[in-house]
Amino acid sequence: MSRPLHVVEIADSRFPISEPFAGGMQALTWHLIEGLRTRGVALSVFAGPGSDPRLGARLITSRPAELSAAARQDVSMGPEEWLEQHHAYLQLMLGLARRRDIDVVHNNSLHHLPIAMAEMVGVPVLTTLHTPPTPWLEPAVRLADPGSARYAAVSRHTAASWAHVADPVVVPNGVDARRWTYGEGGPDLVWSGRIAPEKAPHLAIDIARAAGRRIRLAGPVTDPVYWETRIRPRLGDDVEHVGHLHQRELATLLGASALCLVTPSWDEPYGLVAAEALACGTPVLAFARGGIPEVVGESCARLVDADDVPAAAALVTEAAALDRRAARDHAVRHCSVDVMVDAYLALLDGARMASAA
Repeated sequence: MSRPLHVVEIADSRFPISEPFAGGMQALTWHLIEGLRTRGVALSVFAGPGSDPRLGARLITSRPAELSAAARQDVSMGPEEWLEQHHAYLQLMLGLARRRDIDVVHNNSLHHLPIAMAEMVGVPVLTTLHTPPTPWLEPAVRLADPGSARYAAVSRHTAASWAHVADPVVVPNGVDARRWTYGEGGPDLVWSGRIAPEKAPHLAIDIARAAGRRIRLAGPVTDPVYWETRIRPRLGDDVEHVGHLHQRELATLLGASALCLVTPSWDEPYGLVAAEALACGTPVLAFARGGIPEVVGESCARLVDADDVPAAAALVTEAAALDRRAARDHAVRHCSVDVMVDAYLALLDGARMASAA
């Protein structure tokens, strides 16, 4: 009897894979690990301390960097956080290169070392591209051994942005409709995500106030300066920040809202918040940026040009009146976490078989 496929999942070294999730990447990695485990895959996981033990995966830990006083006093000493990340991934990849029990590595981090060092691991390394090209990732992708490094992208938009250096397979992100349950709606608007400039909740506030509607914001404050200058002073009876919620709490909030605003100031690689809202039956009003148009449909969403607050405000009533069951059905059919997990399982198992041939 053949042993099960053994996959190493690499996540962000700074954040645990546990609720409340630091961001969409952590949530997706949790669901992917859970889905692969239920399909019989043996898993080892590298992530920040405190990851969910219920995932049933072996956790790979790293030791803090040990630097001499001379090294720390050198003029080239970088920021502590950068050094710790570099050390964590360097330690990880060197450790994986010494192991003989791994079939394939799946990299969900944004660090360049898992790509740059893929060749030395001795098994295929599949990297999911969750962002547009960055100054650190792009050179690693360009220079990596094509026989060792393989790529997936979370949307057609993201795949196209990497086409000059890679040919990624498109595997859209997915949401678990068993967790993101249907709700009957309510009077208020909702916005969900990291409280950061690129997510632009200040524009959601502008839209809600221009439309004369109350809005609730949910998500962690990841940019304190932005929070203190652009968001906190605007809180009041019509704008509430409900905090950083667990998925069950967030699903309840989304399902009890009339409309979800998705207002990024950058090109979203996918648009996970839109998929989560639709799964809860809540229509979406969004800026047509990045991968968002691939997630939503005309039956359950309205799109406007980027940063066009007046156009969005004018569509609030129309968008909120869209059929909630149609929104839920769209998410179930087009944003399925099971389809995502099955696609990754096929890619990972295919990589193992190709490397063994």
